[in-house]
Amino acid sequence: MPIANYCVLKGRVKERQRATQQMAHFQILIEDEQGVQYRVAVNAKSQVAPSEVLYFFSDNYSHELIDKITQANLPTGLTTVPSKPNGPALDFVRRNLFDTTQMQPLPLEVLGEDNDLNDKLDLYVKRAINNPDAVLYAFGETWGPETKADQYFHFQPGRGIHDIHMNQGNVGQFVAQDGVWQDGGILIHFASTNRWVALFLAFQSQSFHTDANGHAISDAPGGPVPTPQTADLHLIAALVKPVAGKPERIYMLNASPNDINLAGYSLVDKANRREPLTGTLPAGDVLVYALTGQQVVLSNDGGSISLLDPTGLKVAGVSYTQSQVGQAGKLVVF
Repeated sequence: MPIANYCVLKGRVKERQRATQQMAHFQILIEDEQGVQYRVAVNAKSQVAPSEVLYFFSDNYSHELIDKITQANLPTGLTTVPSKPNGPALDFVRRNLFDTTQMQPLPLEVLGEDNDLNDKLDLYVKRAINNPDAVLYAFGETWGPETKADQYFHFQPGRGIHDIHMNQGNVGQFVAQDGVWQDGGILIHFASTNRWVALFLAFQSQSFHTDANGHAISDAPGGPVPTPQTADLHLIAALVKPVAGKPERIYMLNASPNDINLAGYSLVDKANRREPLTGTLPAGDVLVYALTGQQVVLSNDGGSISLLDPTGLKVAGVSYTQSQVGQAGKLVVF
């Protein structure tokens, strides 16, 4: 079954403890506006080989997810997040939160500066501690309140949030935790500069090709997708807000030297509405596909678009924000 109690924790960062080989979680102390404290436990090492965790950090993050969080005006403390689209729930596969090919494995700790996961986490978390207008959002599974004090920061009762990583495509005993729209992650908002930092983690053993239940699709290639070496089809632009009477459009490039038969391919929006494609896209050519308006719908409030191949595997994915939509008739370029 999926993880229990999927929530987002919002609050000020007060302290942190770096991970060690014996205690392989980076610990963050969070406090809400009422003075209630929570601990965020971030995996810095995988229990399944290889042990190095995949990471993606952005110190100037822009995504329609930010629009949803801002519009929700979440209270500090814990808020339950429905595991479905059109809200603040995270899904690395379906929401196209970032380019997964940019994820890199990092060890927990090695000698030197800015060369391990502890250093990467510490850089942004310390910045948040020292900045009074910084607010952290942690997505994952909650625990507590417990009957004892927290073992790291000693506040009582102990409580917090963990599973701050991708929570689908698992192997072994962790398959039971698979689900969609329940991935973990950390966002930090620096209000004075209106800058967002994003931290997303996954394990190398996890699959980025998952079914409707979040389980890894058998025989799918491992690792982040699509790989730059195999990406032949690219979503390059979309007409999200057409002038009156005109259809929404998606622009697709065939970068390969061969014609591609699109039979069996489909476009998918953030709400998982699918629109099948037909015809052939010649080598080096661009398809301007007019949406029917009956299946895939491009929201003016921001959204995501994915391209699935005939086996259901994602071969391309993009996202856009509300501010990118702009005036009627203007393309959003990816």
